[in-house]
Amino acid sequence: MTIPVFVKKGVFYAALIAGWQALAMADVWPENIFPSPYDVVEDLVYMASDGSIFHGIGTSLARLVTGFVIAAAGGLVLGIFMARITIVDQTIGSLVLGLQSIPSVAWVPLAILWFGLTDAGIVFVTAVGAVFAVTINVSSGVKNINPHYVEAARNIGARGGKMITGVLIPAAFPYMISGFKQGWAFAWRGVIGAELLFSYLGLGFLLNAGRQLNDVSQIIGIMIIIMGIGIGIDGFVFKRLEDRVMARWGLR
Repeated sequence: MTIPVFVKKGVFYAALIAGWQALAMADVWPENIFPSPYDVVEDLVYMASDGSIFHGIGTSLARLVTGFVIAAAGGLVLGIFMARITIVDQTIGSLVLGLQSIPSVAWVPLAILWFGLTDAGIVFVTAVGAVFAVTINVSSGVKNINPHYVEAARNIGARGGKMITGVLIPAAFPYMISGFKQGWAFAWRGVIGAELLFSYLGLGFLLNAGRQLNDVSQIIGIMIIIMGIGIGIDGFVFKRLEDRVMARWGLR
């Protein structure tokens, strides 16, 4: 009998928590350095009771969505230009490859100087951290389209916008999904990194508050929330979208 995936995951995480609890009870490290799962849950319940955790989640997700939408739109346009116009690929393409290697947090000082300690600065860091990953994947997807599709579309009169929306985007969509997925991961890291350094709201701010209070339980609790949101969005949004695209293309 095949064991369902959710059962396997449940057993794994239960064993992980049990091992964590056992290690905490062994007193290998002081409680203020290595808290037990109970201590972490207690901190999360306290933050839930005063609403700070929900406010933090809502604030971070709002910044994430704004920055990611900007990055997705910009990456889609730039990626198509890079794939279809040789001079753009040879010039801007090399720049994009270089900029992608810059960590999101490295943009924070520039964001502070340009936008000050505002939400606009965090959205900027979020968008710039994701746009290059989206751009590269979109460009690769369009370049790998079967040229016979493009020629066939031209023969029936597809040009300009019709070519892009009717042929290029649908044909390259499996690559684009990978780009959006990767870009979202970079965007999420960018939000938290920026909030850690200059925000007064959000999950990154709560992480920094835990550090200032020497509250390791709060830090670990917020990290678990960040991880949980990441797993949830990947599973309920990108995984389902990816499965539908693969099924439509006959790859699954």
